[in-house]
Amino acid sequence: MNDMQRDERLRPPLRLPAWTSTLTWKATVFITLMCCGLAALLGCLVHGAMTRQTVGAAREKALTRLERAIETYETGGRMPRGEGIDPAGLPPELRALAVGGKRGTAVGRHRGRPVMWAAGPAAHGGAIAVSVDFRASERTIAELDRAILGSSGLAIGATLLIGAFVVTRITRRLHLTAQVARRISAGDLDARVDDSTRSKDEVAAVSRALDTMASSLQGKLEAEQRFTADVAHELRTPLTGLNAAAELLPPGRPAELVRDRVRAMRSLTEDLLEISRLETRSERLELDAHDLADLAARAIRASGTDTALEVRGTREVRGSRGSLRVDTDRRRLERILGNLVANAHSHGAAPVTLTVDGRTLTVTDSGPGYPEYVLTNGPQRFRTEGANKGHGLGLTIAAGQARVLGATLTFRNREAGGAEARVTLPGPAGQGATAPPRRRDGLPAPGSSAPPAR
Repeated sequence: MNDMQRDERLRPPLRLPAWTSTLTWKATVFITLMCCGLAALLGCLVHGAMTRQTVGAAREKALTRLERAIETYETGGRMPRGEGIDPAGLPPELRALAVGGKRGTAVGRHRGRPVMWAAGPAAHGGAIAVSVDFRASERTIAELDRAILGSSGLAIGATLLIGAFVVTRITRRLHLTAQVARRISAGDLDARVDDSTRSKDEVAAVSRALDTMASSLQGKLEAEQRFTADVAHELRTPLTGLNAAAELLPPGRPAELVRDRVRAMRSLTEDLLEISRLETRSERLELDAHDLADLAARAIRASGTDTALEVRGTREVRGSRGSLRVDTDRRRLERILGNLVANAHSHGAAPVTLTVDGRTLTVTDSGPGYPEYVLTNGPQRFRTEGANKGHGLGLTIAAGQARVLGATLTFRNREAGGAEARVTLPGPAGQGATAPPRRRDGLPAPGSSAPPAR
């Protein structure tokens, strides 16, 4: 018994297919059930009324014939065939009623055909009875039932077609609204529903609310972008003068601190300007054939860090180092790799490895990995957690440059510990597709190719 209970607990629950949860399916089932219920109710009412009318007419005819038979019997006349005292085929319950002194009718069979019996009391405890042919009445009731079933089927089919047409129009508008919402979530803030229908129903209200929200969000993000670009641009001139003035300070610890802070401010300003250019989609690719291993080695040397380079085999055409030669923008790819390597050293732990495997470049470290919010929501500028120091701009820039290249940039935490950033360059047929969906704030949607910031 315990084994059976355990098997029942381990058995996965039965689940309906996903399409059964759609609004179209639910509306179809509801309309079908309502039509069938209404058709059954109306059919029963019509069937009952017509049956009562048909049986009533046959009963009146049988009682009238019974009156004539009683008069003939009392006058001693000869009664027609099938009539008389206790004729063959008379239902026992009807005979018992007649013997008890009452008249009554009942549907039965006589000589293999349906008849309507009418019986009344007779002398010496007998029952006088007559029968009326009931075949025409049965045919009338059967034809009525067939007409009810046929008309109900046609009514249900027509109602389903009309209901499916109306529901499909509504669900089509809902699907369009959901599709536009996903485009906006992916960064295309120019997407609009523009519901052109004249109806003022709830679907149109949702569509207009979504368009209004997208317009408001687009205006706010564009204002933020302009502010960021203006601030970064206006800071370049005073920072240049401040840097020149810092170089004139006499040697010493205060002068080093001032120069270090000025360099940090200049780097932050340049990063903000680069993010602004990436968000305005004003960047252009400069494609050329490059060896990925050479590019990876240049990025490591430029970072000035102790990063291991690992080149794995590929079945494609190889370069001098055994790695793949691809058409890409060298400056942008080196910028991506440099930011990923610097992020791994700043927020991860040694050893840090840059692996080249075909068109995929992977940066791994042995640190604590990415926070959960990063894996869920993607990189966010000026957001850090815990003891992490930084502005989150490096990975935001890497994400923007990856979008310009048309590359896929993903992040995950390894099971063995540490973080892993993976850049996958597009194939030869995808080099022209360098403009992924717009995202004006530079933040990727959860599960997108943009990297998370740590």
